[in-house]
Amino acid sequence: MFRQIIFSNGVHLVRWFSPSLRHGLLVAAITVVVGLAARPGLALTLTGSAPNLGHGMVHRVQVAPSAGEIAAYDGLLAAAAAGDTDRIRALVSSGGNIDVRDARDRTPLMVAVYGRHHAALKTLIDLGAGDGAFDNQRYDAITIASVIDDPVFLRLLIAADADAGLMTSPYDGTALIAAAHLGHVAVVRQLIAAGAPLDHVNNLGWTALIEAIVLGDGGAAHTAVLRDLIDAGADLNIPDRRGVTPLGLARARGYDAMARLLEAAGDKE
Repeated sequence: MFRQIIFSNGVHLVRWFSPSLRHGLLVAAITVVVGLAARPGLALTLTGSAPNLGHGMVHRVQVAPSAGEIAAYDGLLAAAAAGDTDRIRALVSSGGNIDVRDARDRTPLMVAVYGRHHAALKTLIDLGAGDGAFDNQRYDAITIASVIDDPVFLRLLIAADADAGLMTSPYDGTALIAAAHLGHVAVVRQLIAAGAPLDHVNNLGWTALIEAIVLGDGGAAHTAVLRDLIDAGADLNIPDRRGVTPLGLARARGYDAMARLLEAAGDKE
Protein backbone atom coordinates (compact mmCIF):
# COMPACT_ATOMS: atom_id res chain seq x y z
CA MET A 1 0.00 0.00 0.00
CA PHE A 2 1.34 3.41 -0.97
CA ARG A 3 2.26 5.40 2.11
CA GLN A 4 3.72 8.86 2.10
CA ILE A 5 4.35 11.22 4.95
CA ILE A 6 6.46 14.14 3.84
CA PHE A 7 7.77 16.43 6.51
CA SER A 8 9.43 19.75 6.10
CA ASN A 9 12.52 20.68 8.06
CA GLY A 10 10.62 21.50 11.24
CA VAL A 11 7.62 23.31 12.59
CA HIS A 12 6.76 26.96 13.02
CA LEU A 13 6.29 27.72 16.69
CA VAL A 14 5.05 30.94 18.22
CA ARG A 15 7.95 33.02 19.44
CA TRP A 16 6.66 33.55 22.97
CA PHE A 17 7.01 29.89 23.91
CA SER A 18 10.17 29.18 25.85
CA PRO A 19 12.86 27.30 23.89
CA SER A 20 12.42 24.20 26.03
CA LEU A 21 8.64 24.18 25.52
CA ARG A 22 9.00 24.73 21.77
CA HIS A 23 11.41 21.82 21.55
CA GLY A 24 9.26 19.54 23.69
CA LEU A 25 6.13 20.23 21.67
CA LEU A 26 7.98 19.71 18.40
CA VAL A 27 9.50 16.38 19.32
CA ALA A 28 6.28 15.12 20.89
CA ALA A 29 4.16 16.04 17.87
CA ILE A 30 6.53 14.59 15.31
CA THR A 31 7.05 11.45 17.37
CA VAL A 32 3.29 10.83 17.52
CA VAL A 33 2.72 11.32 13.80
CA VAL A 34 5.78 9.36 12.71
CA GLY A 35 4.90 6.59 15.13
CA LEU A 36 1.41 6.30 13.68
CA ALA A 37 2.78 6.20 10.16
CA ALA A 38 5.16 3.40 11.01
CA ARG A 39 2.37 1.06 12.09
CA PRO A 40 2.12 -1.90 9.69
CA GLY A 41 -0.66 -1.60 7.17
CA LEU A 42 -1.47 2.00 7.98
CA ALA A 43 -1.62 4.37 5.04
CA LEU A 44 -1.35 7.95 6.17
CA THR A 45 -1.04 10.63 3.53
CA LEU A 46 -0.87 14.24 4.57
CA THR A 47 -2.10 16.50 1.79
CA GLY A 48 -1.80 19.87 3.45
CA SER A 49 -0.81 21.60 6.63
CA ALA A 50 -1.60 19.35 9.56
CA PRO A 51 -4.04 20.52 12.23
CA ASN A 52 -2.72 22.53 15.14
CA LEU A 53 -0.53 20.25 17.22
CA GLY A 54 -0.78 22.36 20.36
CA HIS A 55 -1.42 26.04 20.93
CA GLY A 56 0.35 28.17 18.36
CA MET A 57 2.08 25.26 16.64
CA VAL A 58 1.59 24.20 13.04
CA HIS A 59 3.40 21.32 11.39
CA ARG A 60 3.85 21.94 7.69
CA VAL A 61 4.41 19.17 5.20
CA GLN A 62 5.48 18.76 1.64
CA VAL A 63 2.26 18.19 -0.23
CA ALA A 64 2.04 15.39 -2.80
CA PRO A 65 -0.67 15.74 -5.46
CA SER A 66 -3.93 14.29 -4.20
CA ALA A 67 -5.99 11.81 -6.20
CA GLY A 68 -8.43 14.62 -6.98
CA GLU A 69 -5.69 16.90 -8.24
CA ILE A 70 -4.22 14.17 -10.41
CA ALA A 71 -7.64 13.42 -11.90
CA ALA A 72 -8.02 17.10 -12.80
CA TYR A 73 -4.58 17.42 -14.42
CA ASP A 74 -4.26 17.74 -18.16
CA GLY A 75 -1.38 18.13 -20.57
CA LEU A 76 2.11 17.71 -19.21
CA LEU A 77 1.00 17.56 -15.59
CA ALA A 78 -1.25 14.59 -16.41
CA ALA A 79 1.49 12.92 -18.44
CA ALA A 80 4.01 13.35 -15.62
CA ALA A 81 1.56 12.02 -13.04
CA ALA A 82 1.01 8.93 -15.22
CA GLY A 83 4.71 8.49 -15.99
CA ASP A 84 3.84 8.55 -19.70
CA THR A 85 7.16 9.35 -21.39
CA ASP A 86 5.79 9.15 -24.94
CA ARG A 87 3.05 11.64 -24.10
CA ILE A 88 5.57 13.94 -22.43
CA ARG A 89 7.74 13.97 -25.57
CA ALA A 90 4.76 14.55 -27.82
CA LEU A 91 3.43 17.45 -25.75
CA VAL A 92 6.80 19.17 -25.51
CA SER A 93 7.38 18.65 -29.24
CA SER A 94 4.05 20.35 -29.97
CA GLY A 95 4.92 23.37 -27.85
CA GLY A 96 3.65 22.43 -24.41
CA ASN A 97 5.10 24.36 -21.47
CA ILE A 98 7.46 21.89 -19.82
CA ASP A 99 7.48 23.95 -16.62
CA VAL A 100 3.72 24.52 -16.35
CA ARG A 101 2.46 24.89 -12.77
CA ASP A 102 -0.49 23.42 -10.94
CA ALA A 103 -2.48 25.23 -8.25
CA ARG A 104 0.29 24.59 -5.69
CA ASP A 105 3.03 25.66 -8.10
CA ARG A 106 4.22 22.09 -8.67
CA THR A 107 5.88 21.51 -12.03
CA PRO A 108 5.62 18.30 -14.10
CA LEU A 109 9.11 17.42 -12.87
CA MET A 110 7.96 17.65 -9.23
CA VAL A 111 4.84 15.64 -10.03
CA ALA A 112 7.01 12.91 -11.57
CA VAL A 113 9.14 12.82 -8.42
CA TYR A 114 6.13 12.51 -6.13
CA GLY A 115 4.79 9.72 -8.35
CA ARG A 116 8.18 7.95 -8.35
CA HIS A 117 8.27 7.87 -12.14
CA HIS A 118 12.00 7.62 -12.82
CA ALA A 119 11.75 7.39 -16.61
CA ALA A 120 9.41 10.38 -16.74
CA LEU A 121 11.79 12.42 -14.64
CA LYS A 122 14.72 11.58 -16.91
CA THR A 123 12.65 12.43 -19.98
CA LEU A 124 11.66 15.80 -18.53
CA ILE A 125 15.28 16.56 -17.62
CA ASP A 126 16.48 15.57 -21.08
CA LEU A 127 13.85 17.84 -22.65
CA GLY A 128 15.00 20.81 -20.59
CA ALA A 129 12.70 20.96 -17.57
CA GLY A 130 13.87 23.40 -14.90
CA ASP A 131 15.09 21.64 -11.78
CA GLY A 132 15.49 24.67 -9.53
CA ALA A 133 11.83 25.67 -9.35
CA PHE A 134 10.01 26.00 -6.02
CA ASP A 135 6.44 25.05 -5.19
CA ASN A 136 4.26 27.29 -3.08
CA GLN A 137 5.99 26.16 0.14
CA ARG A 138 9.47 26.69 -1.33
CA TYR A 139 10.33 23.03 -1.92
CA ASP A 140 12.40 22.07 -4.94
CA ALA A 141 12.72 18.72 -6.70
CA ILE A 142 15.93 17.80 -4.83
CA THR A 143 14.35 18.35 -1.44
CA ILE A 144 11.24 16.42 -2.47
CA ALA A 145 13.39 13.50 -3.70
CA SER A 146 15.44 13.64 -0.50
CA VAL A 147 12.41 13.51 1.76
CA ILE A 148 10.73 10.63 -0.08
CA ASP A 149 14.11 8.84 0.18
CA ASP A 150 14.68 8.11 -3.49
CA PRO A 151 18.40 7.96 -4.33
CA VAL A 152 17.65 7.23 -8.01
CA PHE A 153 15.76 10.50 -8.43
CA LEU A 154 18.46 12.32 -6.54
CA ARG A 155 21.20 10.87 -8.73
CA LEU A 156 19.34 11.94 -11.89
CA LEU A 157 18.82 15.46 -10.59
CA ILE A 158 22.40 15.89 -9.40
CA ALA A 159 23.72 14.54 -12.72
CA ALA A 160 21.65 17.26 -14.41
CA ASP A 161 23.44 19.88 -12.26
CA ALA A 162 20.52 20.58 -9.95
CA ASP A 163 21.70 22.63 -6.97
CA ALA A 164 21.92 20.53 -3.81
CA GLY A 165 22.50 23.64 -1.71
CA LEU A 166 19.34 25.64 -2.26
CA MET A 167 17.61 27.15 0.76
CA THR A 168 14.21 25.51 0.80
CA SER A 169 10.99 25.21 2.80
CA PRO A 170 9.23 27.74 5.03
CA TYR A 171 11.99 27.04 7.56
CA ASP A 172 14.90 28.23 5.42
CA GLY A 173 16.39 24.75 5.49
CA THR A 174 18.11 22.54 2.93
CA ALA A 175 17.61 19.11 1.42
CA LEU A 176 20.44 17.86 3.64
CA ILE A 177 18.74 19.06 6.81
CA ALA A 178 15.50 17.33 5.76
CA ALA A 179 17.27 14.06 4.92
CA ALA A 180 19.28 14.10 8.16
CA HIS A 181 16.10 14.71 10.14
CA LEU A 182 14.53 11.62 8.57
CA GLY A 183 17.59 9.37 8.79
CA HIS A 184 17.87 8.83 5.04
CA VAL A 185 21.45 7.58 4.99
CA ALA A 186 21.99 7.03 1.25
CA VAL A 187 20.44 10.39 0.41
CA VAL A 188 22.56 12.18 3.00
CA ARG A 189 25.69 10.65 1.47
CA GLN A 190 24.66 11.75 -2.02
CA LEU A 191 23.96 15.29 -0.88
CA ILE A 192 27.28 15.52 0.96
CA ALA A 193 29.09 14.30 -2.17
CA ALA A 194 27.20 16.89 -4.23
CA GLY A 195 28.48 19.69 -2.02
CA ALA A 196 25.39 20.43 0.07
CA PRO A 197 26.21 22.95 2.82
CA LEU A 198 27.04 21.05 6.00
CA ASP A 199 26.56 23.81 8.54
CA HIS A 200 23.52 25.69 7.28
CA VAL A 201 21.33 26.79 10.21
CA ASN A 202 17.59 26.90 9.53
CA ASN A 203 15.20 29.36 11.10
CA LEU A 204 14.58 26.96 13.98
CA GLY A 205 18.25 27.29 14.86
CA TRP A 206 19.19 23.75 13.78
CA THR A 207 21.85 22.33 11.47
CA ALA A 208 21.62 18.96 9.71
CA LEU A 209 23.75 17.48 12.48
CA ILE A 210 21.45 18.83 15.20
CA GLU A 211 18.31 17.62 13.41
CA ALA A 212 19.76 14.11 13.16
CA ILE A 213 19.88 14.17 16.97
CA VAL A 214 16.83 16.11 18.11
CA LEU A 215 14.43 14.71 15.49
CA GLY A 216 16.11 11.32 15.23
CA ASP A 217 15.56 8.24 17.36
CA GLY A 218 19.17 7.53 18.25
CA GLY A 219 19.03 4.34 16.17
CA ALA A 220 21.28 2.94 13.48
CA ALA A 221 20.10 5.16 10.63
CA HIS A 222 20.34 8.50 12.44
CA THR A 223 23.65 7.46 14.00
CA ALA A 224 25.00 6.65 10.53
CA VAL A 225 23.84 10.06 9.33
CA LEU A 226 25.62 11.69 12.26
CA ARG A 227 28.80 9.75 11.49
CA ASP A 228 28.69 10.79 7.82
CA LEU A 229 28.22 14.45 8.73
CA ILE A 230 31.13 14.28 11.20
CA ASP A 231 33.35 12.55 8.63
CA ALA A 232 32.45 15.20 6.05
CA GLY A 233 33.61 17.96 8.39
CA ALA A 234 30.39 19.35 9.84
CA ASP A 235 30.96 21.83 12.67
CA LEU A 236 30.36 19.96 15.93
CA ASN A 237 30.21 23.05 18.09
CA ILE A 238 27.31 24.98 16.56
CA PRO A 239 24.75 24.99 19.41
CA ASP A 240 21.00 25.19 19.27
CA ARG A 241 19.20 28.35 20.34
CA ARG A 242 19.48 27.36 23.99
CA GLY A 243 23.26 27.18 23.64
CA VAL A 244 23.33 23.37 23.86
CA THR A 245 25.91 21.66 21.65
CA PRO A 246 25.22 18.47 19.66
CA LEU A 247 27.02 16.45 22.35
CA GLY A 248 24.82 17.92 25.05
CA LEU A 249 21.72 17.20 22.97
CA ALA A 250 22.76 13.57 22.41
CA ARG A 251 23.56 13.03 26.08
CA ALA A 252 20.27 14.59 27.17
CA ARG A 253 18.40 12.04 25.07
CA GLY A 254 20.43 9.06 26.17
CA TYR A 255 21.75 8.53 22.65
CA ASP A 256 24.98 6.90 23.79
CA ALA A 257 26.26 5.84 20.36
CA MET A 258 25.81 9.36 19.04
CA ALA A 259 27.48 10.84 22.11
CA ARG A 260 30.49 8.54 21.69
CA LEU A 261 30.88 9.60 18.06
CA LEU A 262 30.77 13.25 19.02
CA GLU A 263 33.19 12.78 21.93
CA ALA A 264 35.66 10.95 19.69
CA ALA A 265 35.42 13.75 17.13
CA GLY A 266 36.20 16.36 19.77
CA ASP A 267 32.82 17.90 20.52
CA LYS A 268 32.63 19.71 23.84
CA GLU A 269 29.52 20.31 25.91
